[in-house]
Amino acid sequence: MEAYKNPALTPEERAKDLLARMTLEEKIAQINIIRGTNFHVDSDRTDCCTVEPDDTFMEDRYQEYVGTQGIGYIHDIYSEPFIKNRMQRYLVEKTRLGIPAIFTAEALHGLAFHGASIFPVPLTLSQSFDPEIVNAIGDGIAHETRVMGHHEILAPNLDVARDPRWGRMEETFGEDTYLSSEMAVAIISGEQKGDISRGDTVIAEPKHYCVYGTPEGGINCAPARVGRREVETVYLPVFEAGIVRGGAYNVMSSYNSIDGEIVTESPYYMTEVLKERWGMRGVSRADWGGVGRLIGYHKVAKTREECVRRCLSGGLDMQGACDYDARFWNKTVYDLVKAGKLQESRIDDSVLRILKMKFELGLFENPYADENAYKDILRCDKHAAVSLKSAEEAMVLLTNNGILPLKDGYKKIAVIGPCSAAQKIGGYSSVPMGYTIKSVYDELKERYPAAEIHQCDGCAITHTHGETVRYVDGQPHLTRMLDADIADMIDEAVEIARNSEIAILVCGDNTVSSGEGCDRSRLVLAGRQRELILKVAETGTPVVLVLENGKAVDLSAETPVCASILVAGFGGEFGAKAIVNTLAGDVNPAGRLTVSYPYDEGMIPCYYTRLPGGSCDYLEGPRAPMYPFGFGLSYTKFEYSDLSIKSLGLYRFEVTFTVKNVGDRAGDEVAQLYVNDPESSIVTPEKVLRKFKRVTLEAGEACEIRFELDFDDFKLLNRDWKWVVEPGEFEIMVGASSNDIRLNQTIVVS
Repeated sequence: MEAYKNPALTPEERAKDLLARMTLEEKIAQINIIRGTNFHVDSDRTDCCTVEPDDTFMEDRYQEYVGTQGIGYIHDIYSEPFIKNRMQRYLVEKTRLGIPAIFTAEALHGLAFHGASIFPVPLTLSQSFDPEIVNAIGDGIAHETRVMGHHEILAPNLDVARDPRWGRMEETFGEDTYLSSEMAVAIISGEQKGDISRGDTVIAEPKHYCVYGTPEGGINCAPARVGRREVETVYLPVFEAGIVRGGAYNVMSSYNSIDGEIVTESPYYMTEVLKERWGMRGVSRADWGGVGRLIGYHKVAKTREECVRRCLSGGLDMQGACDYDARFWNKTVYDLVKAGKLQESRIDDSVLRILKMKFELGLFENPYADENAYKDILRCDKHAAVSLKSAEEAMVLLTNNGILPLKDGYKKIAVIGPCSAAQKIGGYSSVPMGYTIKSVYDELKERYPAAEIHQCDGCAITHTHGETVRYVDGQPHLTRMLDADIADMIDEAVEIARNSEIAILVCGDNTVSSGEGCDRSRLVLAGRQRELILKVAETGTPVVLVLENGKAVDLSAETPVCASILVAGFGGEFGAKAIVNTLAGDVNPAGRLTVSYPYDEGMIPCYYTRLPGGSCDYLEGPRAPMYPFGFGLSYTKFEYSDLSIKSLGLYRFEVTFTVKNVGDRAGDEVAQLYVNDPESSIVTPEKVLRKFKRVTLEAGEACEIRFELDFDDFKLLNRDWKWVVEPGEFEIMVGASSNDIRLNQTIVVS
């Protein structure tokens, strides 16, 4: 028996043996990828990346592409497992070495298959400040994905989002490096579970490595104009956490350039940092079309062949989701190696990594998915419960004059706004089929059956035209524009509000105003939503504004006229239920903003860790954000006391303090610890989040919270480009948000 077929050997031993048996053509095929939908006659009627059970498999075309050498990966085939098994069986039984493929899927906040759970988007999840619930979401995503026959997901998105105009902010964990790092570890650990051979795990591929969330002008894929120190201190640590602590195998490189250096072809980013510094176990993949962008976008290459050579030579391991036709890729790489323009050892490194993953996945012993197990897993009760809980934990109460929670006895309730009867779930979601996602209007009717509830959209978010597939950079997206045209009915909405005791306005974004390729130059609510809110408020009926949004919003006009504002974000399948549970008081809101909300887009950037310097105010208003990072109110009150800091040794300190619920109802508090280095050799932010903890306290209950600080909490990258802790004073700040510090104490680090 060939050594690679012996399961008693280690994955590395088996991979090395198999690599030694492979021809150059077979090696190149392993760093290639095809779209599964290209080999089926009919496209799915609900999603262009899905294959319906009765589609015809074009085996002759499939054989033309994979031949006897096989293929490394198969993407875009969201279908029942037997369809993937059919493609896998050919590779196992009819190629020379029988190497199975890895099936790759989009699963940002749930598998992009129309029967899968739709969890809250990452930005919403981050508002929970609860790594445990995020870990549980990762577990659910992985189980549903693997049971459908996929082995790898193109997620999570670990971009640090610093420009709220950028449409993809909803995909991220927000603006803060530390919080994003903790969430990265949590979700990846839930997805991979330390053992990718398990039937409820997948390989995580964080994206978009590594500075993608602060594009120039907020435009998707635009260059990042940041310096080396900012890259090292703000952006790389999140990916490092995901790979080193979380264990993520792979990464997807970003489209853009960083200070003029194109990430996809960069030896520094793709080889020195990923493989040598962090010891990444898996491979790096280009984003869709990323290799070819060296010609048209970056203008540093003239031919497609040159693009391929430069990227692979720099350390990229494989093309992305079909940068090029698979046959072109195979021939081009082969010719480059034979011509001496690309070292075969570079290919060997990539292939060895891929083969090791396939052995660790257990694909050689178990290449096929169970064709019936998914029926008990997709949208199961366990995943529904964690989805609802995560949406509830993420509710951020921005303002409240006492109108919330809603009092019993309302007889006439107006439910207004373009999101009020059509729940918004965010981009990269599956298409709901066979069930209906309830709206806030639906949930309110169930919660208050005795009340007279009138609903009116009032206005549209954006005017779409039917159900058309969105294309961004040539890629057919997995979500459709499901918002049908809504006629402006502001006058009707105003009249309904005038004749009601309370008006609940549900406004926000859709898949046109937020998401990939949906960047904006303004932060006001899209369409005529602001006009709708202001006119309803003029009636004198109290207004509760609920936001189903994917990014920071300019609320400068809405805040003065609303009795309460609740940020729900895109809460997934049970987002509306979480909203109504919070409005009713069944849930006490404890979410916190993870991106700062400016007064308007002219005050960007407004993230809380801006470096000190410059004027404090604009002519039109303060430079500080209207609602800062970490901010959120509750239906109860909390007091902080008894701060104590004790040295535990070199660079190590124990911080303890007490949080007490001094209100009349149970609630959660998110205690946050910030560190300030008031005098340093290089400029540092005036405060940086270093620890946080979410605690649940009954009315009158108190608890002691303990944090331990170490080298990483005090370090800076000095002028010699070394990570050091500079001796001197550090201010330790504890509070309820970045601008609500309740306790502080200065310590000396020697």
